[in-house]
Amino acid sequence: MIVADNETAVDLLYYEAIAKTVVRLVGEKSDEPLSVGVHGDWGAGKSSVLMMVEEAFSNDDRVLCVRFNGWLFQGFEDAKAVLIETIVEELRRKRPTSQKVAEQAKRVLKRVDWMKLARKAGAYGLTLATGIPHPDTIKELGEAARSLLGKGAEDVSPENLAALVKGSDEYLREVAEESAPEQMHAFREEFAKLLQDAEIDRLVVLVDDLDRCLPNIAIETLEAIRLFLFVPRAAFVIGADEGMIEYAVRQHFPDLPVATGPASYARNYLEKLIQVPFRLPSLGYAETRIYVTLLLVLNVFGEESDEFQKLTALAREVLRRPWKGPGLDRKAVEQALGGVPVEVERAMELAGRIAPILADGARGNPRQIKRFINTMMLRLAIAEERGFRDELNISVLAKIMLAERFAPELYDAMARGSANTGASEELAALEAVVAAPPSDLETKSADGKTTGPSTETSLPDWPNIEWAKQWAAIDPPLAENDLRPYVFVTRDRRSVFGAVTSLGELDELVAKLQGSPLQVKQAAAEVARLQSIEAEQVFDALRAKVRDAEDLAQEPVGVKGLAEMARQHPFLQRPLLSFVQDLPVSKLGPWAVSGWASVFSETDVASDFATTLKGWADQDDNKPLKAAASAAMKLSSKRKRS
Repeated sequence: MIVADNETAVDLLYYEAIAKTVVRLVGEKSDEPLSVGVHGDWGAGKSSVLMMVEEAFSNDDRVLCVRFNGWLFQGFEDAKAVLIETIVEELRRKRPTSQKVAEQAKRVLKRVDWMKLARKAGAYGLTLATGIPHPDTIKELGEAARSLLGKGAEDVSPENLAALVKGSDEYLREVAEESAPEQMHAFREEFAKLLQDAEIDRLVVLVDDLDRCLPNIAIETLEAIRLFLFVPRAAFVIGADEGMIEYAVRQHFPDLPVATGPASYARNYLEKLIQVPFRLPSLGYAETRIYVTLLLVLNVFGEESDEFQKLTALAREVLRRPWKGPGLDRKAVEQALGGVPVEVERAMELAGRIAPILADGARGNPRQIKRFINTMMLRLAIAEERGFRDELNISVLAKIMLAERFAPELYDAMARGSANTGASEELAALEAVVAAPPSDLETKSADGKTTGPSTETSLPDWPNIEWAKQWAAIDPPLAENDLRPYVFVTRDRRSVFGAVTSLGELDELVAKLQGSPLQVKQAAAEVARLQSIEAEQVFDALRAKVRDAEDLAQEPVGVKGLAEMARQHPFLQRPLLSFVQDLPVSKLGPWAVSGWASVFSETDVASDFATTLKGWADQDDNKPLKAAASAAMKLSSKRKRS
């Protein structure tokens, strides 16, 4: 039903060319230390490239390829030690019968143990002068010391604790006689000897998901890689977004100047560490069209099918020179498959329609495109289970989802406009303007109504009208379709439709309550006349609108309307307070503090809001909110005293 959203060796984008280039580079520089960066945004395909590199080395017994995911080891204290231990363990596993490898591995791991104890000594306040650890860390210090003092010593007891600390202290004194650079040189020499004993011509470490790690873990892993930059035969291939790594550098070294010359210090750090950078390209129109086609065919036929395999081979040939055409050629597909199955025909047609906007809206990101396709297929499956799959046209659904994903204001307007009859007059006017010259326009909607000519000036005042016109030009037109089942199946994106569908004639009141303070005040009498069930429906619609607001630093549209609803219908005060309390504190602007005194008239609700106000005043995550809440509390206290 859906395509797995994880790294894969199934190459739908011809990234094999990048993987082969990395493999060739590693092979050509086999005696030299090497670091290669595979850069790209989240979801660009970095992990898949690393998987292809790993697969290319899988049959070479003299190459050790180690996969290290820094994100998985984020809970460890010392990412540097974990990385080195992972490599050593893989070497042991590669040569399980070699005694020389086992002995040399112990020497290398002893250096790692020293790193661990030195780290703990610094963290715990153990000094060479006193040898006194913090009481809370004695157990961990003892474990680290036992590792150095004999591997298997008895558990630390109060009687031998002093001796253990003294032994640890003496070891640190002994190590201190060698400088840190000497320790690093010794580590590199011992590790190079380990590779020689293991008869490994090339160590290839694939570091993945580094840009998902917390800044300190990312930096520790990079520092561990730096240890190997002078170890012959060691190569690191690092998959990460440069922007996230630069952010980690800035967070870890906050006192560094912003820039030096044309580049930032963070960029210089990254460039010194990574010798050869590769940047995964964003998908253009042709690549997006091919990718969408392959995903749809994969969804129908499966990875092992003859249709998918032949189509993938054909796509690879086209992707060698994507600038030469718009994508897969129907004649070539017919020759490759011995005909064009209906499912492939539909996939190619749909891909051709949505690729232009999908390529632009998703910024050529493969994961975003894949998630779009998966979401669409999942919604079709839900519709099938509910029994109305036959009422959905996949092309119509895809077009609506483009608006949902890339122009939410357009989607919301379409949802509200089609709530009662399934037809949207604004949408019909938009499609009419795009389809024909203004003088020839006459629109017909799904309910059979015919309207007069539409012009550019009659279009709705949407903030992204140029994008909307480009979207409206995509086939098929939507004005003659009943949009209600489509909006229903996509309503997880916007909850406005679910509330508005049952409002009917109350739509106008909801619009007034989303207007200016004056409009809300003028609607007070109309609000007061509402029955309880009607008031609750209007309240739910407004609450959904506020919940969908992306910017809570400024007062969202609909808040004044919610306040008026609760003022006129006291039973809504408690739901309103709960809603306000659930808003994310870190994103709230000072507006959230004021204006509630006349709203929360119920004693218990007013008391609970006072508690909420105090909580805002006591928190430190949002300074403007804290200041506003503190000022509001002082003003309230002053009023009570007077």
